[in-house]
Amino acid sequence: MTNGKIIVGVDGSTPAQQALRWAGRQAELTGSSLVAVMAWELPGAFGWAGVPGLPQDLDLEEPAARALAEAVADALPPQQAESVEQVVVMGNPAQAILDRAEGADLIVVGVRGHGTFRATLLGSVSHTVTVHASCPVVVVRGTTEVTG
Repeated sequence: MTNGKIIVGVDGSTPAQQALRWAGRQAELTGSSLVAVMAWELPGAFGWAGVPGLPQDLDLEEPAARALAEAVADALPPQQAESVEQVVVMGNPAQAILDRAEGADLIVVGVRGHGTFRATLLGSVSHTVTVHASCPVVVVRGTTEVTG
């Protein structure tokens, strides 16, 4: 018997893997079910005048589903990974997470560690989720490598 539902956003990044691990531990502690969400979008130039259309047989959902399954398998113990509900959605990642979080007890997202100003310029998923979520949100901060 589960006590609730935890939604975790997954995008294949290291911080998202850390968020998935954190959410997995929290789910074990609380007896909650775990839902991993990955969103994909059409390439930005699709539909612009003069830009060729995408091939009819191009399947962008299947690679996203495969990436999500790999992320879950890599981040969680096998028995727990098997019980994770995996959701792949076409659309905006923040909105996909928020939509799946209706009635959830918690949302967990990773963030790459960019500063506030830079995150605002980039349209941060974690920022949007924290502002609009109807339940508590845990943001697992990743680390960024400084090159120089």
